[in-house]
Amino acid sequence: MATQTDQEYLSDVKQEYQYGFHDNVEAVFKAEKGLNHAVIDQISDHKNEPDWMRKFRHEALDIFFAKPEVTWGADLSGIDYDDIYYYLKPSAGAEKNWDDVPESIKNTFERLGIPEAERKFLAGVGAQYDSEVVYHSLREEWEKIGVIFQDMDTGLR
Repeated sequence: MATQTDQEYLSDVKQEYQYGFHDNVEAVFKAEKGLNHAVIDQISDHKNEPDWMRKFRHEALDIFFAKPEVTWGADLSGIDYDDIYYYLKPSAGAEKNWDDVPESIKNTFERLGIPEAERKFLAGVGAQYDSEVVYHSLREEWEKIGVIFQDMDTGLR
């Protein structure tokens, strides 16, 4: 349960979250709404995940459903878990060149205040948008010394 001090602090936070926006990006794949085993199967099928990962996700969902909703933090009782898309794939795959990332996704990074110069400096990272990595470029010096850095889907295979 939140303490009185926590509640006072939270009541003082009246400004709107400056990054609280969404973009209307056309996803190349969107799982059904809801948090259930059928959605897990749909996502696992789409991602071509190994059976052990699918089983792990099903077990995790069962644990989530068996646990009581937490009461020590924010009030979560208003969340309708069946009215959420848990997986959206915004592009066909992770691009290795920033210029190849779809314009609508680049615009989101602009709105978040990540300037192009900084993105180019961070050329050895991955950028995630919605449920997927949309940009991934490993610095040459890392490759030369054998560093392996992959997104989760590639790593699972």
